[in-house]
This record gives sequence, structure tokens and C-alpha cells, in this order.
Amino acid sequence: MGFHRRLAPSGFDRGSAALCVLSAAAAALGAVPAHATPHEDARAEVDRLYEEAEKATQAYDKADERADTLRREIRDAQDHIARRQSYVNAVRERLGSLAGAQYRSGGVDPAVALLFSDDPDDYLDKATTLDRIDAQQAGQLRQLTSALRELAQERTEAAGKLAELERSREAVARHKRAVEKKLARARRLLNTLPAGERAAYDRASRSSRAGLGGLDGLPGAAAPSARTAAALAAVRSALGRPYVWGANGPSGFDCSGLMQWSYAHAGIHLPRTSQEQRNAGRRVPLSQARPGDLIVYRADASHVAMYVGNGRVIHAPYPGAPVRYDPVGMMPVSSVTRP
Repeated sequence: MGFHRRLAPSGFDRGSAALCVLSAAAAALGAVPAHATPHEDARAEVDRLYEEAEKATQAYDKADERADTLRREIRDAQDHIARRQSYVNAVRERLGSLAGAQYRSGGVDPAVALLFSDDPDDYLDKATTLDRIDAQQAGQLRQLTSALRELAQERTEAAGKLAELERSREAVARHKRAVEKKLARARRLLNTLPAGERAAYDRASRSSRAGLGGLDGLPGAAAPSARTAAALAAVRSALGRPYVWGANGPSGFDCSGLMQWSYAHAGIHLPRTSQEQRNAGRRVPLSQARPGDLIVYRADASHVAMYVGNGRVIHAPYPGAPVRYDPVGMMPVSSVTRP
């Protein structure tokens, strides 16, 4: 009678059994899909952090620009207040003879009474009926009370601007901390990658990571106007310069700073942030993009580049990656603006 000998499990069988057990355990634990690797997860997290840092950078740029505007307005207000104060002093000097005459006659200086009056206009109306103040002096007192009121109003407005400037400074500092925190975490993650992968990450366009390609059939690289040609020449001259968040040239740029700097060479002032630049001209369909157009990315318009023709843009990508060419479809396009 024959019999069947039970074979000892081979290494392959043991491995298969172990794999089944591990697979079941992984399924039970909700493991990461097999195609994901720690390095891929790290690169995806770096991308996310850079995107969030870019949003915070645009908020920083906006707050910083507002602070600069307020500083200029405050300087102008202070100059105007100084001139107004000089005018008030001059009027008071012209009224000095009146003050002296009233002091010698035992009366009250109308200028002094005016300053302490609850209703200067009512006081002046009554004072003009008195013999001790003539028409010319009454006119000077009216000039004085008007100047004092304007001076008080200007000082109140200047105080309000100073308070707003302090709030803007606090916002700048807050956004700066947010950017620096995200960029520091991104750098730590990048440092966990092998040197080869880290270098490849910096060389790669965002399109190669996001699976988005350039768009075929877009116009070539001819500039449609002399101004556009100037902006294109400027943006090309910035190739290779570093990304520096919050910077608008000439040694470094963030994305919207590069656009503002480039168009300044064409005599066109663009607002500071990518969100504002989205509305700084006429919107056109992506299929009609021409060299010099601003390509705005993501639904929140947190990144911007300049279309330079042949399906490519020039932009300041992120820290560690210099100003460079990339495919126009490197990220989801939100809108196209022609300044």
C-alpha cells in the first residue's frame, strides 16, 4: 500500500505563509499602501509645507507692504502737522500785540479766552461786537481756531495710523514666525532623504512630482509689446538667483516679488502679493496665454509665475530652488492675467 509523505514546508511556502499573516495584519491596521515609501511620504510632506509656507509668505508680504505704506503716510502726516504747527505759531505771534494791549487794559486776551472756550465760534461771534477786537484781529482769531481744529484732527489721524502700524508690525512678525517654522520643518525632512534623492528633489520641477505636464499648443516666445519684452528680459535676467521669502529683488525673490520686480523694469507697477496680482490686469483663458502673462496657481492664488512661451514659465519656486524654467502645467492653474 502506498502512502503520501507530508512534505516539510519549503522556504517559499514559509515566506508565503508569513506574507499572508503580515498582509492580514496590515489590512487590519490600515497600513500605508504598498507603493508609498517613507521617502515618498517625506517628499510629499515637504511639498505640503512649502505650499503652506508660500501662503504664509503672501500674508507676510501683504502685511509688510501695508506697514511700509503706513510709515510713508505717517511721515507725510508728521511733516504736515509740523507745517500746521508753524502756521498756528505764526498766527499767535500776530495776535501778540492784541494780547499785550488787553493785558495793559486789564482785559482778557481773546486768544486765551478762545482756547478755553467751550464754543470758539460762539465766542468769536460775540468778540467781534466788542470794541477791543477789530475786524482784522477777529479774522486772525478765526484762522487760529480753524488751524487748531485741523491740527487736532491731523494728530488724531496720525495716532490712528501709528496704532495700525503697530498692528501691521505684529502681523508681519506673526507671519514671519509661521513661515520660518514651516520652512525649518521642511529642511529637517529634506535632510532625512539620501543625498541623491535630496538633489533630485531640488532639480525636479513640481510637475514631475505632481504628475502634471506642460500644455501643448500654446504660443511661442515672441513678446507682444515693448513693455512686455522689458518684463520678459528682466525675469530672464533673474534666472539662477535664489528664492528668498519676502524678497522682491534684486538679489533674491519670492514668487510674487519676482513678478513685481520684473514688471517694474517695464514701467508697470504690480501689487505685492500673488492674490492681488491676479486682479492686476485683464483675465484671459489659459489657451490664449501670451509671453508676459501672469500664470496664477492654486485656488487660493498663492503662487504666481510668468509665461515665457513654448509651454514654459519662469518663477521663484521655493527655498533651495533658484529662479528657473518649469512647465506651465507644473501645478493646477487658477487664472491667467495680462497686466
